[in-house]
Amino acid sequence: MLEGPHYGPKSGNAPRLLMVLCHGRGADGIDLIDLALHWSTVLPDAKFIAPNAPHPCDGSGFGREWFDISDRSRAHLQAGVEVAAQELNQFIDTHLAELGLPPWQVALMGFSQGAMTALHAAARRSVSPRAVISFSGGLLQPDLPPRNGWPPILMVHGQDDTVVPPGATKAAVRSLENAGAYVESLLQPGLAHKFDADAVDHASRFLQRWASQDV
Repeated sequence: MLEGPHYGPKSGNAPRLLMVLCHGRGADGIDLIDLALHWSTVLPDAKFIAPNAPHPCDGSGFGREWFDISDRSRAHLQAGVEVAAQELNQFIDTHLAELGLPPWQVALMGFSQGAMTALHAAARRSVSPRAVISFSGGLLQPDLPPRNGWPPILMVHGQDDTVVPPGATKAAVRSLENAGAYVESLLQPGLAHKFDADAVDHASRFLQRWASQDV
């Protein structure tokens, strides 16, 4: 079972939304949990959890990974993200049940490999999340499953990213929009493989529009 640091609700009330923060490869949940301090301003009744990815980084002495990338073939990566997304969805369902929340009261955010996992998981949930945020991510399986509705999705990417090229976000936006999803995208000039204060503020406004209703 995945576990990691958590925060909130800031209001002190019972949680009315679960927000899951998925870190990138080579990090852990501590890397993202401080985002809760920013986003709890617009989501004061949200419970934030940043699960540690299930596997230690292959060949590295630190950090976690959602799936193995030692083999960069499409089949291997797609199989890896499929398993990771299943684990993430099990984590979400467990915590929704513990908090007594319905299946739509969840929002997902991820960075890099965590964003790929969050997007894959969100696309395969039987009930759409409230919102999904992808920083420096993309779709490893661009052929999306059919569904009745999609969550609103924000995709942010640095134009100077050489780890996950910005073309990954551009391609994902096309696939998601062709599948009927509402997508907002932001390509940031001069930004490498990271997210900055502008991205965090943009995501805050996105969450206020799409995840704070009835929260």
